[in-house]
Amino acid sequence: MKVSDLFVKALENEGVKYIFGVPGEENIDFIESLKHSNIELILTRHEQTAGFMAATWGRLTHSTGVCLSTLGPGATNLVTSVAYAQLGGMPLLVITGQKPIKKSKQGKFQIIDVVDMMRPITKYTKTVVNGDVLPSMVREAFRISLEERPGAVHLELPEDIAAEPCRERVFSLHPKTRPVAKQSVIDRAAQMIQSAKHPLVLLGVGATRHGCVEWINRFVEKTGIPFFNTQMGKGVVDEHSRLYLGTAALSEHDYLHCAVDRADLIINFGHDIIEKPPFFMQPDGPKVIHINHFFSRADDVYFPQLDVVGDITENAQLLTQTIEVQPHWDFSYFLKVKNEIWNQLVKDDHADSFPVLPQRLVADVQKAMPSNGIVTLDNGIYKIWFARRYQASRPNGLLLDNALATMGAGFPSAIAVKLVHPEKKVVSVCGDGGFMMNSQEVETAVRLNLDLVVIILNDSAYGMIKWKQEHMGFDVHSLDFTNPDFVQYARSYGAKGHRITHAGQLYPCLADCLETPGVHLIDLPVDYTQNSKVLINDIENITCLL
Repeated sequence: MKVSDLFVKALENEGVKYIFGVPGEENIDFIESLKHSNIELILTRHEQTAGFMAATWGRLTHSTGVCLSTLGPGATNLVTSVAYAQLGGMPLLVITGQKPIKKSKQGKFQIIDVVDMMRPITKYTKTVVNGDVLPSMVREAFRISLEERPGAVHLELPEDIAAEPCRERVFSLHPKTRPVAKQSVIDRAAQMIQSAKHPLVLLGVGATRHGCVEWINRFVEKTGIPFFNTQMGKGVVDEHSRLYLGTAALSEHDYLHCAVDRADLIINFGHDIIEKPPFFMQPDGPKVIHINHFFSRADDVYFPQLDVVGDITENAQLLTQTIEVQPHWDFSYFLKVKNEIWNQLVKDDHADSFPVLPQRLVADVQKAMPSNGIVTLDNGIYKIWFARRYQASRPNGLLLDNALATMGAGFPSAIAVKLVHPEKKVVSVCGDGGFMMNSQEVETAVRLNLDLVVIILNDSAYGMIKWKQEHMGFDVHSLDFTNPDFVQYARSYGAKGHRITHAGQLYPCLADCLETPGVHLIDLPVDYTQNSKVLINDIENITCLL
């Protein structure tokens, strides 16, 4: 067989189902080899979106997503999505083509050092120069991409190497076990929790992986300790629980920081400092137990007093079995804060003003979505509204990026979600700026016959930066633009377009779209004028309950 055949066989051995990408002439042997495999090539309209889709596949399945591009401009187009996966802890393999490396007839045309370009934003990057060692390179790439913390890896396949003959060989897979903390460390953590008077649980993105959910839920149920989460940790424990205090949408001066300031211990499952800090540690603030697959990295705002390192699932189980509920634990203040938070969050759920307030948007999406539905977010000011108000029932029920936080990822992510979970209702909420960065993938979604709803928040501006200008006291300027007619835009791709003209129209339109097959775009005018008042000013003026 030739090297490209062996590459595909090695990918099949790893369980790859889809490859997302835009091929070029340097990939032709590889594409031909795919034709004879059970791997499906999902052709996208831009390499960046191929990377977002593959990363999201990896995030949801906890297996490595795969994307493909040609050399030069195709590879450079992948950089943002590779960084997205790397920072977000999503397992991703990027395959790029390259000109022949044993001889050259085109000089340096389109040639850049892709391996060196990928080095700072991946865990592993190599050029295949010998087909006989390709199987070990593939196996190592997959191992590294999945090893905690997960991330991006890259293999470059030159076109002359792809066409060479090689011997057939793949590496067998075997189950991996992760290390577990010593019982003495578990005992120390249990002692710290039992000695505390006002402990709180914090849930981060690491708690969404490797089956952690069951034992973290058991820990919360057994102890009755209230919990809050980071934005990417939403849904680890059902947020309809009476013990859920809220999500840290800001790093300080958020509603729930009244509770954090009163706590004397934070039990931190799975938080990674790559994500925006859910609170700033202070020397005289609560102590922190860091429970994660890897050691904490101390910095000015995060310096835990105890590290419980190893498989989070196993360590959560050991901790749950070891700990004893204490009569001196006092959560009464936390629950008062919870009630105050909730009263603030829901007060504009039924606002009839138009354009629609973000508060009404989130409430209507929550009402329309089933408990197992999945909402994906792009990046913009609305992400804060959703992080606070939307109650996720399970991990990744509200799928957002709080690591690279790039615009343009929300809609491609929704396409990948629908491929992973074709039976679930999926809604993507995008600002008009972020949606237009990758709106061409409407054609991809239609071509794949997906049932998918996209809500486009239309304010004809880069609204988050306008808000920052206003909040920082600058003149608001230079951030407005014009949009296409999104209804006609949808129809031009064979999708269905809907325009909201009054607040009461949103929920019935969304509910109907969720029950009607096909791709739907909803053009929703949105009013962000309350951003500064509700997101910042009202919070800064809150007097924490005594």
